[in-house]
Amino acid sequence: MTQNLLVGKSENELFILPKMANRHGLIAGATGTGKTVTLQVLAENFSKIGVPVFLSDVKGDLSGISKPGKEHPKITERLNTIGISDFTFTGNPVTFWDLFGKQGHPVRTTISEMGPLLLSRLLDLNDTQAGVLSLIFRIADDDGLLLLDIKDLRSILQYAGENAAEFTTEYGRISRASVGAIQRKLLSLEDQGGDIFFGEPALNLDDFLQTDENGNGIINILAANKLMGSPRIYATFLLWLLSELFEQLPEVGDPEKPKLVFFFDEAHLLFDNAPKALLEKIEQVARLIRSKGVGVYFVSQNPLDIPDEVLGQLGNRIQHALRAYTPRDQKAVRAAAQTFRTNPKLDTEKAITELGVGEALISFLDEKGRPNMVEQGLIRPPFSQIGPIDSEERKRIIRSSLVYGFYEKSIDRESAYEMLKKKAEQAPKAAPAPKKKPGRPRQGIVETLAKSAARSVGRQIATQLMRGILGSILKK
Repeated sequence: MTQNLLVGKSENELFILPKMANRHGLIAGATGTGKTVTLQVLAENFSKIGVPVFLSDVKGDLSGISKPGKEHPKITERLNTIGISDFTFTGNPVTFWDLFGKQGHPVRTTISEMGPLLLSRLLDLNDTQAGVLSLIFRIADDDGLLLLDIKDLRSILQYAGENAAEFTTEYGRISRASVGAIQRKLLSLEDQGGDIFFGEPALNLDDFLQTDENGNGIINILAANKLMGSPRIYATFLLWLLSELFEQLPEVGDPEKPKLVFFFDEAHLLFDNAPKALLEKIEQVARLIRSKGVGVYFVSQNPLDIPDEVLGQLGNRIQHALRAYTPRDQKAVRAAAQTFRTNPKLDTEKAITELGVGEALISFLDEKGRPNMVEQGLIRPPFSQIGPIDSEERKRIIRSSLVYGFYEKSIDRESAYEMLKKKAEQAPKAAPAPKKKPGRPRQGIVETLAKSAARSVGRQIATQLMRGILGSILKK
């Protein structure tokens, strides 16, 4: 039986039950109240029972989880208060990742794998532009044109815009104005580093699901301090990652412990200004991904950052202090208090505003999946170092990783850009156009029908790709 995970203590020790850890969770609280240390404690708890973890390091100070902590008067005082005697400082196995490839292994995906829905969100397209982008993906899927990087997408946008009349009958109108707008958005994305993110080798999710030689789960840390300068890329990448996990992992029901625990820091970025259709799909993924053995823990300053439909699915709650200076703050305090199961011995709403650093209101699920009564407790100290390691230590860990050298070398195989370029070069030079006669030329109709038939045959030979809830490719 997998051991329970000690997180803190009030009058009683407060444990997360591993078999309830995939029922998701929330870590909330104002800046400086201890959320990062709480996240660190949870991550190393899961690692110790053999559960891989993914987390994003938005402030640049979580790399210390790889190194044993050191004695400190405040840590000693906390251990004595909680009553922990068998405490040993230890580090944890870590793999560093970085979309920019500077502070970890490069993380890439392809345009095709991300799909039109998430890419529309990433580019901040309006409904009309998003509809055109979906048509572009459909044309690429039907014609077997791989969209791996931004230059592939640029090429097929140009190709579709120049041949819009040909595609209108089968796919619908492709507005050249929308094509131009999408091209401009791609330029902006490249300026934010999107050209680095899209390409190959694409991330293999199996590399996130590893344990070390001692059976400890690998903690995958995404360097996100620089990425936070491009919040839309950050949020879309993590959402893509969630959707890939959902689409690729098999159903496992209710396992004894999760297959992976995923921490989504700065969670408000996921929901800010997201269209209703996307929010509904996010809710669906959050509801269903637990059956794949994945626990998702949202980390945010304010519980109001999380839509009610998602918040209701977060069974394991840790609430650090909130401030109540404004009417909105007071509303957030009341909302947070109302999400807990009432404890007659505790004024929850009042306690939220009086918690000290490292204190929290805590409610985890019991063995039957019911929330325990909320308790005010102290978070235990982490076994690992609080604060970052130095750059040389980080480089050593990166170089010793099993995946080192694979993701560092980019690949540019033949895809839509090369195929469309070759097609343009092979096309015969246009002869002088004959004088037009009244009526539509018969040859044009024949050519259009032939091309449409060719696409239909292509679909029958399974060149068309299947896409999941959030538009990512279903790999069979």
